[in-house]
Amino acid sequence: MPITGLYGPDDFANRPQGQVTNSVTDDVASRLTASPRAAPARAGSTLPMPSLEWTSEVEHATAPLYERVKHVIPPIEWPLMAPTIKAINELKQARGAVILAHNYQAPEIFHCVADVGGDSLQLAMEATKVKAGIIVQCGVHFMAETSKLLNPDKTVLIPDSRAGCSLAASITGADVRLLREKFPGVPVVAYVNTSAEVKAEVDICCTSSNAVQVVESLNAPTVIFLPDRYLATYVASKTDVKIIAWKGACEVHERFTGEELRELREADPSVQIIAHPECPPDVLAEADFTGSTAHMINWVREKRPRRLVMITECSMADNVRAELPDVEMLRPCNLCPHMKRITLAGILDSLVTLGEEVTIDPALAIRARRSVERMINLKN
Repeated sequence: MPITGLYGPDDFANRPQGQVTNSVTDDVASRLTASPRAAPARAGSTLPMPSLEWTSEVEHATAPLYERVKHVIPPIEWPLMAPTIKAINELKQARGAVILAHNYQAPEIFHCVADVGGDSLQLAMEATKVKAGIIVQCGVHFMAETSKLLNPDKTVLIPDSRAGCSLAASITGADVRLLREKFPGVPVVAYVNTSAEVKAEVDICCTSSNAVQVVESLNAPTVIFLPDRYLATYVASKTDVKIIAWKGACEVHERFTGEELRELREADPSVQIIAHPECPPDVLAEADFTGSTAHMINWVREKRPRRLVMITECSMADNVRAELPDVEMLRPCNLCPHMKRITLAGILDSLVTLGEEVTIDPALAIRARRSVERMINLKN
């Protein structure tokens, strides 16, 4: 069924002063330029910067790693990356650190330095199993916050605290409280792509992998689902639960259109198209399969299409092609500027300096942790 209500900042006359803007876009932009809470490097914690020269030793040590990415990284570029990759892998051992990387990270990160890779749900679940004392989160800031929520006694680092998210920036904890006032008694589900402040105000979190399951687990006739309007629309199409949505959107996925997908099919009727549910409905209508990043990857592994378009962030297509070089990846795709703030150089700097550390107010963290743990503990 269609969503039954769609709300945004401009729909609340009593929104707290300083948060009222002329448009949702303006509001998102202002919050994306604000620095999230991240602590500087600790005094006395810095290690010497390792040598980053391309040598025969580096070439030999990193040769097995290049085999993983040789189909997506040209040989001429590898000598520029390999010394940093070798240094990162040695430093994470010295620091007792683990690197978690989202599917949207570049191949040299995802395949060559990450210990764990996956979508938001996979990374959240793996974060609870981490034994290392230091977590380096290669993803955007809300992901690092989620790891910190689940590992309050561990050090969580993000290589660049400016790595934000248009979805997380589209809504505040105050907005959630106003929604609760408008719809008393209606449970609230927050996409994991939200800040800890928002997670503290909701009943349960979800990811695109389990959104329908989470909504139906509440056994309520109506659910508030935030902040992604397009994921909410997709969920509403898969359940009889009435969905009240927020006007947020992913700046990467909302740029795709059904028209460009139709043009791709006209050019090659044999092409397969798979899309992320953060895309607009006209895009999903043209897709052969819709699913989370993890579901999309599993679909490709199972189907092994000859020619494929992945309607999501560009680096995921590169990561899949590195694993499955027989699948020809066609564009379009859109880059996430925030994911691309995470670089090999930034990861190395984090391990050298132990910066930037993600911190969350303990009282806020207790409340936010409940909604994340409730999602993780949800039985299939």
